[in-house]
Amino acid sequence: MTPSIMELLGFGSQGWGLLLLKAAGVTLSAAVCGFFLGSLLGICGATLKLARPPLFRWVGQFYTTVFRGVPEILVVYLFYFGGSVVLTKAMNTGGFIGFYSLPAFAIGVIAVGVVSGAYQTEAYRSAFLRLDRGQLEAGASCGMPKLLLLRRIIAPQTLRFALPALGNIWQSVLKETSLLSVIGLIELLRQAGTAAGSTRLPLLFYGVAGLMFLIIGRATGFFLIRMESHLAKPWSR
Repeated sequence: MTPSIMELLGFGSQGWGLLLLKAAGVTLSAAVCGFFLGSLLGICGATLKLARPPLFRWVGQFYTTVFRGVPEILVVYLFYFGGSVVLTKAMNTGGFIGFYSLPAFAIGVIAVGVVSGAYQTEAYRSAFLRLDRGQLEAGASCGMPKLLLLRRIIAPQTLRFALPALGNIWQSVLKETSLLSVIGLIELLRQAGTAAGSTRLPLLFYGVAGLMFLIIGRATGFFLIRMESHLAKPWSR
C-alpha cells in the first residue's frame, strides 16, 4: 500500500520528517557558523580597506574583488579540492603518509564564511563611513582611549548602520548552504533530493524544503529586525 503524504512527512518508519529536520539543523548550523566567520573576516577586511597604508588597502580590495566576483560554488570546489591537496602535502611532509581532508561541514563553513566576509567587508566599511566625524573628534578631545572610543561610539553605530545590509547577506548565506551538497554535506536540499529520488515525489519534497528555507529565513530575519530596532532606540528618543 502506498503511504500517504502525512506518513511520508511524518516521523514513522516510512516518514522522512526526522531526517528533514536534522538536515535543516545542519543547514542552519552551517549558515550561522559561516556568517559569524564572515563577520570576523568582514571586520578585518573593512579595517584593511580603511587603513592608511596603501598595501593594506590593496589587500582588502583584492579580497573583496576576488570573492565577490567568483561564483560561490567555485569557491566551495576550490576549498574542497585545494584544501585536501594542501593538507595532504603538509601531513606527508611531516611524515604522515596518506590522503587527508577536512570534514565537509568544516570546508562548507570556511567557503561560505570567506564569501560572506567579502560582502560583509563592504557593509562594515560603508557603515563606518556614515559615522558622524564630530562625535569621533569630540570623544578624542575628551581623552577617550581608542578602545573606549571603539566600544562606546564606533562599534554600536557601525553595527546599527550595517544591520540592514547584514540582514540581506544573512539571507544569501542561508541559501548558499544548499551549494554544500556538492561536497557531500547532508543539508536540507540534499536530504530533500534523497527523499524525492526514493519516493519519486520530487515536487512534494522540494516544495517542503523550500517551505523550510522560507520559515528559517523569516524567523531569523525577524530576530535581525528586532535587533535593528533595539539599536536604533537611543537615536529615536
